[in-house]
Amino acid sequence: MKETYLFDYTNENEFRKLERSLKKYNMLAYKKLYFEYYPALKEGNFLGKLISTNSTNGTRTYELKLPTDALFAKVHGEVKLYYVVYTKERIVMLDKFEPMSILSEGHASELVTYKGVMVSKQHAEKDMFKINLLNMLDK
Repeated sequence: MKETYLFDYTNENEFRKLERSLKKYNMLAYKKLYFEYYPALKEGNFLGKLISTNSTNGTRTYELKLPTDALFAKVHGEVKLYYVVYTKERIVMLDKFEPMSILSEGHASELVTYKGVMVSKQHAEKDMFKINLLNMLDK
């Protein structure tokens, strides 16, 4: 039987909040993450871009881009998962999601959408301006 990697969390409560927010506001990214990327990580197929390697600890840090809407990515940034692999212990430490600000705000309160894109309550005018500008540039 092939040994699998175990999942652990840097901060499990915060990570789960961001994961639920991702599920609520970006179902495509959540489905890919849960049904394709997590099983691949457990099998030892490390996806994404290798950011750093620490040979003394035997760790490798990865950045995995999740699929998202192009307009959302232009307004808020790409949705990314950061994780650290401990090869000796066979542990995948799930660290955080980016953009953390909009995901954590989405967990705390219900976000509104404008032309199909989530709008932050703190920066609503800025986000709507970006959306309108991008729509004008597309025309």
